[in-house]
Amino acid sequence: MLAPSCGDGGEPEPAAKPAPLSLLERIKAAGELRIATRNAPTMYYIDRHDEAAGPEVELAREFAAFLGVDARFDVHDTVTEVLEAVETGRADLAAAGLNPTITRAGWFLFGPEYQQVTPQVVCRKGGANPGSLTELAAEGVLLEVIATSSYAENLDLRQSGVPGLEWTEVDGVGTEQLLERVWAGDVDCTVADSNIVAINRRYHPDLVVAFDLDDPEPLVWVLSADADDLQQAAGRWFESFREAGEMDDWYEHFYAPFEVFDFVDIRAFHRRLEQRFPKYRDMFVDSSELHGVPWTVLSAQSYQESHWDPRAKSPTGVRGIMMLTQPTAKSLGVTDRLDAEKNIEAGARYLAQLEGRLDDEIQEPDRLYFALAAYNVGMGHVTDAQTLARRLGKDPHNWVDLKEVLPLLKKREYYKTVKYGYARGTEPVRYVERIRNYTDILEQQLDVR
Repeated sequence: MLAPSCGDGGEPEPAAKPAPLSLLERIKAAGELRIATRNAPTMYYIDRHDEAAGPEVELAREFAAFLGVDARFDVHDTVTEVLEAVETGRADLAAAGLNPTITRAGWFLFGPEYQQVTPQVVCRKGGANPGSLTELAAEGVLLEVIATSSYAENLDLRQSGVPGLEWTEVDGVGTEQLLERVWAGDVDCTVADSNIVAINRRYHPDLVVAFDLDDPEPLVWVLSADADDLQQAAGRWFESFREAGEMDDWYEHFYAPFEVFDFVDIRAFHRRLEQRFPKYRDMFVDSSELHGVPWTVLSAQSYQESHWDPRAKSPTGVRGIMMLTQPTAKSLGVTDRLDAEKNIEAGARYLAQLEGRLDDEIQEPDRLYFALAAYNVGMGHVTDAQTLARRLGKDPHNWVDLKEVLPLLKKREYYKTVKYGYARGTEPVRYVERIRNYTDILEQQLDVR
């Protein structure tokens, strides 16, 4: 064995210490990506399968898979706690609907911009209704915002130009809790990003957008100041995710149903959810178990069809709580379409049959959307739309693409080239989006996500 080198005869030279691992290397060595987030509809929640779900969850899981590691979510109550988790090294990144503010840029790195949102001043219908910060200050509107948030920083930047502008910064709560305080009348107004407002107005329809506080701003992930390699990896992942069309699918899944808000319709839905729905809930659950259709979706579909009215009738003769045609009811063995229980069971069975007729390549949740569209417009027209999608270079098995093609069935240059001809193709698209919207409200209000 050779003796260790002693140089000029002195003591042996100490072995060189290995270079410390970078953050990305530590993540891969540990086999998990630690994500700090908040419990909110736009970020993280537990769904009906007792699994973590939500917009931020979906994106973070995709990134973790890109890295070849598992995603571990650490849920915090406030933005302050989320950022502290990253700053102290207890989380590798924050995925919590955060803006890249000037203050944060001095402490953190940012991931790619994955969504544009607009900060909005939100008040309550029948309450304060300022049209600008100047009016808000002049009218003495009680404004509360989250402490250390991008909203507070935005107001700080504007305060010198708006005499009398004041607000209260509240710690220990999230944006959703402040919106609920506005809805309850405990505070006049708050500030929230447009994506948060769009979803929460479904649960609290009396919320109104008074005005936009600023131009659209990006949402980003927040990383620690020494996370250069993780930042670069996130950039590479996002580019491939976007180019593959996955970003469009993500937006479609989580936000597309909420783009149009109808105050009267949503208020009526909440009222009927309280007054009519309890009588039929068990019927929807039982039919769901029989035919494998989610009971919340079946319930929402029934509301779209009849507003949960078992005696509903259309000018074209469809009847009952699931609005079955006479031929469809006959084929399903239903002799009395006004029998709510039998009508619901038959509607669930028919929807399941439609799903069963679809191409195997169509995956959930798109498979259910296709079946709902067929329930509304007929399977023949859905098949025609798939044919058109292929001709136009779109994916015939993807709902994002199909919802663009279906409206073309109204145009002669398209419908004359397919088997089943003309169809009011915008109707099934609107039908599916409304059902998705009602489903989301129902699951939130009944706490069955």
